[in-house]
Amino acid sequence: MKMSVSIRRIRAIVRKELLEYRRTPSIVVAMAIIPLIFLIQPLVVVFGLPASSSGQLAHGHVLLYLLGIPALVPVLIAAYAVAGERQQGTLEPVLTTPVRREEFLLGKALAALVPSAMVAYAVYALFIACVEFFADTAVASALLQWPQILAQVLLTPLIAAWSIWAGMGISARSNDIRVAQQLGMLAGIPTVALTSLIAFDVIHLTLGRAFGLAAALLVLDAIGWRIVSSAFDRERLITGTR
Repeated sequence: MKMSVSIRRIRAIVRKELLEYRRTPSIVVAMAIIPLIFLIQPLVVVFGLPASSSGQLAHGHVLLYLLGIPALVPVLIAAYAVAGERQQGTLEPVLTTPVRREEFLLGKALAALVPSAMVAYAVYALFIACVEFFADTAVASALLQWPQILAQVLLTPLIAAWSIWAGMGISARSNDIRVAQQLGMLAGIPTVALTSLIAFDVIHLTLGRAFGLAAALLVLDAIGWRIVSSAFDRERLITGTR
């Protein structure tokens, strides 16, 4: 069946969501605190490393530890998407408009993806700048490898998209914002654990495994989109029935 969506309506939903995020303290705090947690720990480790450790760093993937940011930040934002509107009483008016289910979900997802990706990329840039200017020269050369930087750039939106669909699925089933965000955090833990194991070379990342991970994320994103779309029942959300 052919599906047509209105770009204008999607943009309107994105603008509405971004304005709402700015007025929501829990989202603003999460977007500030979580990146700092993932930034400070590796910087403390890197700044304390002597030049003699550069050989070991060259075989690791410490930079990939920062992939925990797109795993957790967007899931907290997405968890607010439906539960937040339901709690404020604005969900029913939105769902009774001509906005299609696909437009509603895509608008919500893009509104979570854009700020999450911007925050993640900004933290990556700050990390790279700090290492380049303040870490030992040999340590910086071993740590800042183009394959790792490229992996950050490519994997960030894929991880963020999966987190968003998980968060939106939880949000659609929850009546309380805090419960939705707590469950969203739990949903993001497996991804954080995986990226941390790779970062500290417990799981050795080869080129083939990197492509395999990217392919798996693409599949998970597609599955997540289908599951959330199929589970999105306007009548149930409007009436509040389960």
